[in-house]
Amino acid sequence: MAKDIDINAKSPVMRYRVYLKLEKSLQPNTVEAYLGDVEKLSIFLKDNGVELLAATIDDLAAFLASLTDIGIHARSRARILSSLRSFYGFLKLDGFIDKDPTELLESPKIGMHLPDVLTLHEIDDVINAIDLSKKEGQRNRAMIELLYSCGLRVSELCALKMSDLYLQEQFIRVTGKGDKQRLVPISSRAVAELEAYFADRNRIPIKPGYEDYVFISERLKKPLSRIMVFHFIKQLVLDAGIKKNVSPHTFRHSFATHLLEGGAGLRVIQAMLGHESIATTEIYAHIDSTRLREEIIEHHPRNRKM
Repeated sequence: MAKDIDINAKSPVMRYRVYLKLEKSLQPNTVEAYLGDVEKLSIFLKDNGVELLAATIDDLAAFLASLTDIGIHARSRARILSSLRSFYGFLKLDGFIDKDPTELLESPKIGMHLPDVLTLHEIDDVINAIDLSKKEGQRNRAMIELLYSCGLRVSELCALKMSDLYLQEQFIRVTGKGDKQRLVPISSRAVAELEAYFADRNRIPIKPGYEDYVFISERLKKPLSRIMVFHFIKQLVLDAGIKKNVSPHTFRHSFATHLLEGGAGLRVIQAMLGHESIATTEIYAHIDSTRLREEIIEHHPRNRKM
């Protein structure tokens, strides 16, 4: 943990670790959580040419804003800010800095404007609520897995095409807002759910012009609409007995939150959520060179070995 920040014996971070363990008597997991939040900030500051001890209130506000931009829930942002208040409070107390840059920062308001974040257990409950005896059952399992494992918008899910799938390489190409394209790693579980769905999909007489779309309505013989996805997810959540306010976008928020809490860097999460344009001819070069897949395999719950 805290592998990207200075942790030599005399460094402020190492001194802070000792402070948390000995003076605050915190449990090892709690200590690592605090240090992990400091590491997230350190990486962000480094990307912007700022030293950890030289950060200003504006630097920290920009960091918190970047968390908001990638869909991190207010409750998670408030927890991270609490860690940073503790860290900079220690730095001031121990004489490393003269002024605490977190003193005037406002805590994120934990309101209802963002969808709730689902736990991994709740996501599994939603998937297990799907009736596989129904024709659309396997299709719906594959859709939920893609929404969560890849952090897709519902519009991106509905627009996904067979020609966008690189399942052997475990990537999919996603076309997001403004027709920007990005490559997103896909978990082995999501690949398995997709391949199981293809057996059902191949039996549907798809209307001409729609043959390349992945998710097809059995009744309409053409791609699912966003409204259809909203409705079936609302019903699934009810069937699973989950009381939270859940929409398709909830899975995207949960994806980003779980990655961040698992230790993935902000740059990786931002790239996963969609900022890069990629031509078809560049796909295999990106597959060879990108760190994205390694980060997702390491930090996303779906890729952890049980």
